[in-house]
Amino acid sequence: MVRNYKEALHHKIFETVAQASEALDVESYVIGGFVRDLILGRDHKKDIDFVAVGSGIELALKTSALLPKRPKVQVFKNYGTAMLRFQDIDIEFVGARKESYQRDSRKPLVENGTLQDDQNRRDFTINALALSLNQRNFGELLDPFGGLDDLENKIIRTPLDPDITYSDDPLRMMRAIRFATQLGFDIEKASLEAISRNKERIGIISGERIVEELNKILATPKPSTGFLLLYQTGLLDLIMPELTALNNVEEIEGQTHKNNFYHTLEVVDNICRNTEDLWLRWAALLHDIGKAPTKRYDKKVGWTFHGHEFLGGKMVKKLFERLHMPLNQKMKFVQKMVMMSSRPIVLSQDEVTDSAVRRLVFDAGEDVESLMTLCEADITTKNPNRYKRYHQNFQLVRRKIVEVEERDHVRNFQPPITGEEIMEMFNLQPSREIGILKDAVKEAILEGDIPNDYDAAKRFVIQKASTLGLKPQKNVE
Repeated sequence: MVRNYKEALHHKIFETVAQASEALDVESYVIGGFVRDLILGRDHKKDIDFVAVGSGIELALKTSALLPKRPKVQVFKNYGTAMLRFQDIDIEFVGARKESYQRDSRKPLVENGTLQDDQNRRDFTINALALSLNQRNFGELLDPFGGLDDLENKIIRTPLDPDITYSDDPLRMMRAIRFATQLGFDIEKASLEAISRNKERIGIISGERIVEELNKILATPKPSTGFLLLYQTGLLDLIMPELTALNNVEEIEGQTHKNNFYHTLEVVDNICRNTEDLWLRWAALLHDIGKAPTKRYDKKVGWTFHGHEFLGGKMVKKLFERLHMPLNQKMKFVQKMVMMSSRPIVLSQDEVTDSAVRRLVFDAGEDVESLMTLCEADITTKNPNRYKRYHQNFQLVRRKIVEVEERDHVRNFQPPITGEEIMEMFNLQPSREIGILKDAVKEAILEGDIPNDYDAAKRFVIQKASTLGLKPQKNVE
């Protein structure tokens, strides 16, 4: 952990803010995440927060005037804050303030305050740490709540009564769990219990803000830590009941099924070792959500989840809508991964035929590699022999994909003969026969009955058309 704070404040921005503060005769401090990450030795120069005991907006404007090229200052008068960008660092200025809250909103009523007031309003002790930029004590650490000890002991703790902290701004419950996941810290027992007591308050938080925290949890190396905390505190059941429904293991006639909730968390952790793609991580989180509503017991075969991929894909869209997540290609990608999540698994258990691989590559298109990554992450067996065999089978599927793709070029392919050409060949107007012939060409190529080239497709169309009573024009060979 870093101890020489004065030496750490060598960047030009700190010197400039100190000069601006002196010129305005106000006290200023760097506070929050920058200080926390600086002490921990983490990357700490993505954004920096400054607090002025006075006007944060005036301090921002003065700082800009002293900086090279006078960077543009964005002013948010309603919040009493201002921002500027300097050397690829986002810098925010705020006046020291104290806050009070109304029951139905996380937006506080704000009034000017002291540095201590400002530290009191911070969410956690480790985020209330401040470093002075004032001439008399430049670089001195101000730590009224023992945040430094909490950093050393890896504890997430609120500065004030956790029930008040979480009730005032329920998003802090999500942030506590997110920081615990990111930093590998424990949430203090009293604070964790307060989250459970105040979980219903999450209802006043927008889906966008909740998803922002979920995304940050999913971006960590081990998201299961955060999702287990969300589950244990009761927050997950309020946010994503589709997931908690998977933690319901039933037994009939001595037969049980896998716990699909804990399996899902394993899959998410697995995939995080192989990709940083946020939306593929979402697909891993949601890949089995269709299993709870499709679960059935059959006396002959035991527990089944028929059609869970298809239903899961439909549930993805509803979940994205409810949480105000993007309904664009990102949602469609997650849907596609969920709906296709069993295809390579089934393929790896049977004889790997060319036609089955062609269909997989055709349906997955450019996302076939992502699909294979998801399916390999789905291997959570603890039996070492099965684990080895399953992975070997997937390697066989991967090699077959490369072979088929190099030979048949079916990824995102269009039939080599167009509908317009078919109409011209048979002197047809737009009709259902055109669609029948185009689909027949596609199926013939995917099945390997004909190669993926124009001449073969043309001969096939003429032959197929004859079964429909169609004859080509005389000039068509």
